[in-house]
Amino acid sequence: MRDRLDNKLLHGEEISWKTKEKIMKILLVYPKNPDTFWSFKHALKFIFKKSTNPPLGLLTVASMLPAGWDKKLVDMNVDKLKDRDIEWADYVFISANTIQKASVAEVISRCKAKRVKIVAGGPLFTSSHDEYAHVDHLVLNEAEITLPWFLADLEKGEPRHVYSSGEWADLSTTPVPAWSLLKMKKYASMSIQYSRGCPFDCDFCDIPLLYGHKPRIKDTRQVIAELDSLHEHRWRGVVFFVDDNFIGNKRSLKEEVLPAIGAWMRRMHYPFTFLTQASVNLADDEKLMELMVQASFNTVFVGIETPDEASLAECGKRQNKNRNLVECVRKIQQFGLQVQGGFIVGFDSDTLTIFERQITFIQNSGIVTAMVGLLNAVRGTKLYQRLHKENRLLTEATGDNTDCSINFVPKMQHAALIKGYQNIVRTIYSPDQFYARVKKFLENYRPLTTGLGRVSMSEVKAFILSIFVLGIKEKERFHYWRLFLWSVFTRPRLTPLAVTFAIYGFHFRKVFERASQV
Repeated sequence: MRDRLDNKLLHGEEISWKTKEKIMKILLVYPKNPDTFWSFKHALKFIFKKSTNPPLGLLTVASMLPAGWDKKLVDMNVDKLKDRDIEWADYVFISANTIQKASVAEVISRCKAKRVKIVAGGPLFTSSHDEYAHVDHLVLNEAEITLPWFLADLEKGEPRHVYSSGEWADLSTTPVPAWSLLKMKKYASMSIQYSRGCPFDCDFCDIPLLYGHKPRIKDTRQVIAELDSLHEHRWRGVVFFVDDNFIGNKRSLKEEVLPAIGAWMRRMHYPFTFLTQASVNLADDEKLMELMVQASFNTVFVGIETPDEASLAECGKRQNKNRNLVECVRKIQQFGLQVQGGFIVGFDSDTLTIFERQITFIQNSGIVTAMVGLLNAVRGTKLYQRLHKENRLLTEATGDNTDCSINFVPKMQHAALIKGYQNIVRTIYSPDQFYARVKKFLENYRPLTTGLGRVSMSEVKAFILSIFVLGIKEKERFHYWRLFLWSVFTRPRLTPLAVTFAIYGFHFRKVFERASQV
């Protein structure tokens, strides 16, 4: 009986509710992100967008709620949360990540002031639920499991305070997100999730804690249904596969999912381009890279972390060990995938040479979007547990490892670590180094021709604005025009990408100005 109820709830079917005397009004709130490396706040202004990605988790939860309920979404990154929105609701549903803690506190305070009950879930509340005892209902872990339990108890008029589970969800039950609640035009990209979980065991990462080591996947039918839904809602442009490691199940991707996506894209005349996240062993599988590019993937984020073998061993990054990481990056780029990279300093094994080594690696690799952060210990991770035993923890992590904060006592002298970190980001995002890296990437990049040559109106607007801001106003104007002219005459098909990178660099410099001032 419980299984049948859970299935109905997940697919939004009408059921008999004791609350049906009035239609339940649900306000879904996504708290505000601060200005960070990945916010692209300063770059989004060039294309007149408010946010990079929509709140996929909340949109999926909305599809799990009963179809007869009234639902409204407020993403505080694109719209203001008004008092009348809160007053309208019977329940406010909040989902958030650690980096949104300040905004979460504000939302909770405002809901409490209006005496509107709160239902909270997502990574922040799952990992730090002990800090939110004042929240009415904590629906933790994966919503496919715990949300139906909450809704069943709500139907009986007996909702509990905490719902949690040690089991992993079956993603075949996950519905298509409720895109109709979203103001799509305010976003730079849309999102899809194909899998959850990662087979690796990096000690600083909380993904295995939140989603397990064994990748769980949606079937091909589900993936195509989500693409169809985005297309039907008139989205055209970038789609981010938000999987923490998209290639965790290579066989399914190569045999079923990627061929199906490629066929769908050809049939629909290439309405989307895709980006995702993957481990560096992607470079070992040429067939997989070919299929990804043929399916219109053009960007992949890879956790490089460090060129130091001792630090890789320390953090359990076995997939990165004993390989030429620069050559791996170049190979992926030559297959037509732009590599974005994540880098970390602050490992116990790091010496004072690590700062110049990171700069040299980043410049030689041609990784344009290089996020360098200070190591922080996220609650629940192996790193957190080890540092706790060693009595080295200072506070909780902020969730922004580019804000010059570190939440434990490092082995390296703290002042030297901060100074070295500041030197990395100041160097790699200086106009000289950044534009040289863009050129190196464009020289090595070999994209598939399909879809190139199409220039969107957003790109036209961005180019015009970039002329005024980067080509005239900013001090980097010489570098901007030199890159632009070089790309026009040597790689003309990649000129829009060259301009995009110039805009990215402007954003990164603005973000890292904070690091230089700490």
